[in-house]
Amino acid sequence: MKSASGKNPNAPQPKAPCHNTSSPPGVRSTKKRLGTLHAIALFIAMVWRTSPYLTMSTLLLRLVDALLPVSKLYVGKLIIDEVSHQIQLGAPALSFHDEQLHQLLLLIAAGFGLAVFTDLFSRVSSLVEDVLAERVTIASSVRLMEHAATLDLKDFEDAEFQDQLERARVQTSNSMTLLSLFYQAAGMIKAISFAAGLLIIAPWLVVLLLIAVVPAFLGEFYFNARSYSLHFSRTPAQREHTYVRLTATSVEAAKEVKIFGLSRFLIDRYVQLADQFYTANRKLAVRRTMWSGLFTAIGTMAYYGAYAYIIWGTLQGNFTVGDLTFLAGSFLQLSDAVESLLLGFARTAGQAEFLKDLFSFFDLEPEILTPEDPLPVPCPIREGFVFENVGFQYPGAQRWAVRGLSFTLRAGEVLALVGENGAGKTTLVKLLARLYDPNEGRILLDGKDLREYDLAELRNSIGVIFQDFVRYNMTANDNIAVGRIKAREDRDRVERAAERSQAGQVIGRLPGGYDQMIGKQFNNGVELSGGEWQKIAIARAYMRGAELLILDEPTAALDARSESEVFRRFKELSKGKTSVLISHRFSSVRMADRILVLADGKVEAQGTHEELLAESGRYAELFELQAAGYR
Repeated sequence: MKSASGKNPNAPQPKAPCHNTSSPPGVRSTKKRLGTLHAIALFIAMVWRTSPYLTMSTLLLRLVDALLPVSKLYVGKLIIDEVSHQIQLGAPALSFHDEQLHQLLLLIAAGFGLAVFTDLFSRVSSLVEDVLAERVTIASSVRLMEHAATLDLKDFEDAEFQDQLERARVQTSNSMTLLSLFYQAAGMIKAISFAAGLLIIAPWLVVLLLIAVVPAFLGEFYFNARSYSLHFSRTPAQREHTYVRLTATSVEAAKEVKIFGLSRFLIDRYVQLADQFYTANRKLAVRRTMWSGLFTAIGTMAYYGAYAYIIWGTLQGNFTVGDLTFLAGSFLQLSDAVESLLLGFARTAGQAEFLKDLFSFFDLEPEILTPEDPLPVPCPIREGFVFENVGFQYPGAQRWAVRGLSFTLRAGEVLALVGENGAGKTTLVKLLARLYDPNEGRILLDGKDLREYDLAELRNSIGVIFQDFVRYNMTANDNIAVGRIKAREDRDRVERAAERSQAGQVIGRLPGGYDQMIGKQFNNGVELSGGEWQKIAIARAYMRGAELLILDEPTAALDARSESEVFRRFKELSKGKTSVLISHRFSSVRMADRILVLADGKVEAQGTHEELLAESGRYAELFELQAAGYR
């Protein structure tokens, strides 16, 4: 029998990786080149979607900006030719009314206007381009976060996925790729305009131009590919490098770093990794500098060869003095433009390799999905949940987290889960919330497979507070409101949730009350104790108002009196709700309607506190061990 998702729930699910784990080859294949072009096309489309108006404005401004230099140079040629012509005629001093002076002044005014417009267009185009780059950075970052939110929990727990995510995250803040693409468009137009002048007056200069710039282009292309390969291969080490630096300076780790004397250990590890990066970067930079110097020398020789050719042609009468100025300036600027263009293409190709990381991340798809025709989640839950021979194995793990797991969670019941570490308690919770799907068996909600329901609606009806809950550096109000963030502005609801979890007393002692920033990450933040944080976290469960409430070790940092009060209130306030409690303290779980004892991923025993004690099994043994510690 297949589920609504099209998978056989009783068959192990395939563990095919959803990421590209291959390393970049030294020699790029045709497929790789096409992939690079595809990434550039996708990026241009993303830029256009971000702001068609700014994109078109940037292109038009760059077009005008690219045509102005050759126009300015040509006007300069006309000015010099006019002056030379007047000198050759041996004309007397010109008066203000002479037509020749009017023509010369007109050319000078045109040159001045072009100079002003060149500076203006360059500044305006840079301004518009920077604004567009910022917009694209924001848009791509939002898209990254939105797409990451759709992916499965197993992806985030995978190291290779974290490497890919890190590379994608870097690209969202890198606007240089955007800038270089527009530079290429402007550079191509500029090169064509200068080349047209050379081809008309002195076509041989184009041959010298190719000799000057092609070697530099090939070298830049090679070293960009090497730079990407180096960056790709050290992504895991780079993440560790960042992690060590943040750990050595974070407030969360500060106590242990000081007490255990870890500063030197962390610094030494940071330096070890930094030295590896430095050595590799230095080796590549030295090679790049040496070859760049050689290519620059070739380009300089070609330029002066062209310059000598132009001077010789002028002396022979083939060129005017204005032609000399125009050709020399055109060749120099065309050489710079073509070199910048070719090097820019090489850099763009290298940056496109990184862009592929971004778009390959966007290509990742979740495996846990809503079926095509989902069932509405029952509200209220009428029958409850049923685990039928459920087995689950974490990706890459050798052992099964749970297997052959069968039990019923009845509607309106408070069920406690007890077991030693690794027994499968938290895994069971993740399966209930469909953070994972079983590899074997199935989970039913009111008689229907959990995979047949709308995923977002299902999770919306479940409130889970894990032991490793997040301590948000936000206001007290927002720390509770995350339980139902759409009701963030409903202060009455937030306060009711806080009172139910005893967090109201904590917040009442804060200088700013519910508007007080919690945590020391930002200015004016107030740090809470572990127990106070847990009361805030438990308030999120009440804020959620879900059909199924799950507290996974929610009171580990509370004292015995506070814990007892939390569970007493929880049982009273969760009447009519289906609830799951996980705790190692038997004084708390005994108030549950029913207790499940888990061992090796299976239900070993179940019943009330008194029934389990009477069986003299694992539960009774663990209870006695814990009770002995209080005697």
